Formats: sequence, structure tokens, C-alpha cells
Amino acid sequence: MDITGEHRIAVPREAVWAALFDIEMLKGCIPGCKELEQNSPTSFVAKVQLKIGPVSATFAGTVELQDIDAPNGCRIIGQGNGGIAGFAKGGAAVKLVADGEETVLSYDAKAEIGGKIAALGSRLVQATARKLADQFFSAFTERLKA
Repeated sequence: MDITGEHRIAVPREAVWAALFDIEMLKGCIPGCKELEQNSPTSFVAKVQLKIGPVSATFAGTVELQDIDAPNGCRIIGQGNGGIAGFAKGGAAVKLVADGEETVLSYDAKAEIGGKIAALGSRLVQATARKLADQFFSAFTERLKA
């Protein structure tokens, strides 16, 4: 499953970059986030409660930031396990491009899923993933502007 997107944020690139590493900012923006802890400067553990179609589950997972090129972008690698509901794993390349006093954030993500959530069908799962990404970036943008 591939998901791409682009968001224009009316904040300078350095501020957007700093916010991507701010644990409290991320915790407030991740849909369904119950816990988020930083293990190291580049790794996190999380618990996220999600509903995908008729399947609800709490996913426990890890996220690691790699190929860090401040403030231009990085690669995000993650995996989560929702028990009987299934699993998800994948990665995303995130790029930040300055455009005057604004920042264009783009991402290209690839994910694999398994278990009950995979049985729901790729169209439903992809639509839900896109909706969750949009919710995250909308919240991220609003918090940065505030």
C-alpha cells in the first residue's frame, strides 16, 4: 500500500523540523495516541487506538527516524502490532522544502498490513490510512500556527 501527500505549512522550515522531534507536539497530533515515549533522540515507542472499519484495536509499536538530513527531511520506519487485529509495518520519506516563510512538507509512505485488518480490503484500509494521515497533518499544522 502506497500513500503520498503534500501539505503547505505557514511556518518556517526550521520550526517545522523542530516540531517533528517534539514529543508533546507529536502526542497531540497522532490520531488515537494513548502513549508516546522517546527512547533515544531518533526512536519512539507508542500505543495507538484505532478503528478500521469494524475492527478496533490498540496497536503497540516503534518508530525510528533514519537518514536524518536536518532540516531537509528524514526517513521514518515503523511497525505496530494490534494482537488479533493484525499488524502494520512500513516507512515514509519526509521532505521539507522552504518556500519563503512557508514550508512544503511532502511524504511518500509504503506499508504492509496483515491479520484481520488485511481481510477488510485494501480500499478501506488505504482510505482509512489516508484519513489518519490527513488528521495528523491538519492537527500538526494547526498546532504549529498557534
